[in-house]
Amino acid sequence: MVHYVIHRILQAIPTMFGITALSFLLMHIIPGGPAVVMLGDKATPQLIAQINRSLGLDKPLYVQYAIWLWHLLHGNFGYSYTYHQNVISLIVENLPRTLILVVVAITLSHIVAIGLGVIQAIRREKIVDNLITIVVYFLYSMPTFWLGMILISIFSINLHWLPSGGVANSPEQNPTLLSELDHIVLPGVVLILVTIPGWSRYLRSSMIETLIQDYIRTAHAKGLKRSQVLLKHALRNSLLPLVTLAGMSVPSLFSGALIIEMIFNYPGMGLLFWNAAQNRDYPILLGIVTLVGVMTIVGNLLADCVYSVLDPRIKYSHQ
Repeated sequence: MVHYVIHRILQAIPTMFGITALSFLLMHIIPGGPAVVMLGDKATPQLIAQINRSLGLDKPLYVQYAIWLWHLLHGNFGYSYTYHQNVISLIVENLPRTLILVVVAITLSHIVAIGLGVIQAIRREKIVDNLITIVVYFLYSMPTFWLGMILISIFSINLHWLPSGGVANSPEQNPTLLSELDHIVLPGVVLILVTIPGWSRYLRSSMIETLIQDYIRTAHAKGLKRSQVLLKHALRNSLLPLVTLAGMSVPSLFSGALIIEMIFNYPGMGLLFWNAAQNRDYPILLGIVTLVGVMTIVGNLLADCVYSVLDPRIKYSHQ
């Protein structure tokens, strides 16, 4: 396993180079730039050239990328054009809120998805299965931004039960994590609801396929209780595809968090990325892309390790 992990890390290095290089190229070929955003209506070719020179944006792209990469390898993510702050400090400031949102969504959506998938597999083609399928497909087809606005309209505007956005009430100068909990409810619910459908359908299919295997019939023939067969044998093997899916879903979770944070004005990595994209703040954009790329690779590596724990028959090799 150790050799396999090291081999995967070595494989991830060129992948990260490719991600950063492609992202760097795409960001810089988009029309406009930070100078245009900074100057606004006062933008003239002379002023734009002057700002680009001061920011180092007048150099060839490969030179800019080499300079940025050299700084990155030394732990320097760059300096924000718009926030006038180190990118790493901005990430440290905003990452915990997004991690709380995403981790809570992953945990709760997995619990609910597993329960729904098991119920549907056991009650396949029954009324319960059909009703859950209708609800799941309804949530699956629902746009994230639309669901967010509906929940804001119901629970914030009409019922006044929960805040519509932000992380603190107006009088609070330095909100604590406890005071932010009610502000996390609506964004968390949206992310959970849009995440459950896909995972529950995967587990339902995996559970149905597992229940028809020979070893399940053998377990029943040995006189084991139905609950033992379902939990110890069927569910454990059915979870394997869900583990892989969880590792691969890190980018989609963060992209979903971007939309949700924008709708709820939730100050996390998603909102930071959105504002940076509007202002063409290249250091922030590249810093977040790099961080999400690393987290995706780590997520897939952890999924492989958990996969081998759930199924001891699997042996990884670095060959």
